[in-house]
Amino acid sequence: MKILAVAGASGGHIFPALAFMEQVKRSGVGVERLLVLPSRSIKFDVSSFDCRIKRISSARLSFKPSLKSLTAFMIFAKGAWESLIILLKFKPDAVIGFGSIDSIPLVMWGWFFRIKTIIHEQNVLPGRANIFLSKFVDKIAVSFFESREYFSVSQDKIFLTGNPIRAGLKKIARHEALSLLGLDRERFAILVMGGSQGSGRINSVFMDMLDLIKEKSRLQVIHITGIREYDIVLKKYERLGIKAKVYGFLEDMGLAYSAADLAITRAGAATLAELINFRLPAIIIPYPFAYSHQDLNAEILKKTGAAFVIRDDLLSPENLKEMLEDLVLSPEKIDKMRQGFSGECCQESSALLADLVLSLK
Repeated sequence: MKILAVAGASGGHIFPALAFMEQVKRSGVGVERLLVLPSRSIKFDVSSFDCRIKRISSARLSFKPSLKSLTAFMIFAKGAWESLIILLKFKPDAVIGFGSIDSIPLVMWGWFFRIKTIIHEQNVLPGRANIFLSKFVDKIAVSFFESREYFSVSQDKIFLTGNPIRAGLKKIARHEALSLLGLDRERFAILVMGGSQGSGRINSVFMDMLDLIKEKSRLQVIHITGIREYDIVLKKYERLGIKAKVYGFLEDMGLAYSAADLAITRAGAATLAELINFRLPAIIIPYPFAYSHQDLNAEILKKTGAAFVIRDDLLSPENLKEMLEDLVLSPEKIDKMRQGFSGECCQESSALLADLVLSLK
């Protein structure tokens, strides 16, 4: 069987596609795989990934009349032509799209040539590309049950698989993870991150909050700053004298998730899937743009009691300090938050999605 997957330019699209393709390799004997990525995704290093990868021309489309918009449309049209050539040469048995406008041409070409097609939606609120494609594809895989209501199609072709996470994200014992990171068992460990590129807003407010906390010796921090703010944040920790491990980007996120007692983070789809997999309680500050995708994502964990949510425009050092100190001083609340994951955890998301695609032949 030949499987062709296509993803958008963001980590939220690419990481589930990579996880899915890894699982397909483990599940299917003799399966040929090809992953198509937009040229805009070049910032993600996938050179070590054991799969054929092709890239297509891509640009951010805008419907405002301008020379820039016309140029972007021409680049998109070029990518659509390249997608057709890739499809005709590879001759897949199934095409799976992981969202974004970059996936539309390949999935539509698949539909046109009567190849089995499927889309996967990572967020609670489906993206516009997947809403459009849902009317044409054979099956729709969703990460959350709540996504069903947004698709105006027969519910029979919608399947709950969860959101695949990378095979490299291994869960280990907390004491072992802390030891490998050089952190203490006795201190409360906070994981601070803002998605694959970091968040300047979360970095700034969190560091200002630490200035307000009196008993800093209770805390230790694993802070993923994003490459641009690494030096600034590191210097602030040195000034504050707080035990911290600071990274611009951390490859082994499984280590950080295993060591942490609490995460402070955005609510991207990949991040939420990882929090669910590791059953890690969180304070979530949804990114305020991107069509409210993150607001609805965060609401899922808030509803189950696994997370507290602070709106970005209401986030301040003072209210973050109040919420954090309450949790640090109340271990029973952290335990209760962990219990909130019991109904939301899809343990075998990659396998469920791989089985669904492999069944299409």
